[in-house]
Amino acid sequence: MNKKKVLFVCVHNSARSQMAEAFLNIIGGDRFEAESAGLEPGILNPLAVEVMKEAGIDISKNKTKGTFELFKQGKLFHYVITVCDETSAEKCPIFPGHTKRFHWNFEDPSSFTGDYEERLTKTREVRDKIKMKIDEWLQESK
Repeated sequence: MNKKKVLFVCVHNSARSQMAEAFLNIIGGDRFEAESAGLEPGILNPLAVEVMKEAGIDISKNKTKGTFELFKQGKLFHYVITVCDETSAEKCPIFPGHTKRFHWNFEDPSSFTGDYEERLTKTREVRDKIKMKIDEWLQESK
């Protein structure tokens, strides 16, 4: 069976898209192959690494990638799913081929304020929302 290719996009590819990629590859890896990229790739968010580790998933060795690099490589995706705010999502390149686009808006952990524990708690909430959305999408995609 050929797996459907999915690209998750956020601004920096530092948290939300990384978490979505990891969850889809683990939960739906029998049907989907996920990658992630950012509009302006940054540095992997240590809060995202920590909350994913709590969920039993190690993303600590992941590198951030840019959407335009993937575009220039001519990569094809069945689905491109933006996980950032609406304004940023509009900047996502149109990938060639028959691609379905979805937008799932999740808060950006890099924008969280407060002490470390408060930011960690908010990042856990984003992680859980992403996992729930992946679970729902997998049910709908059967």
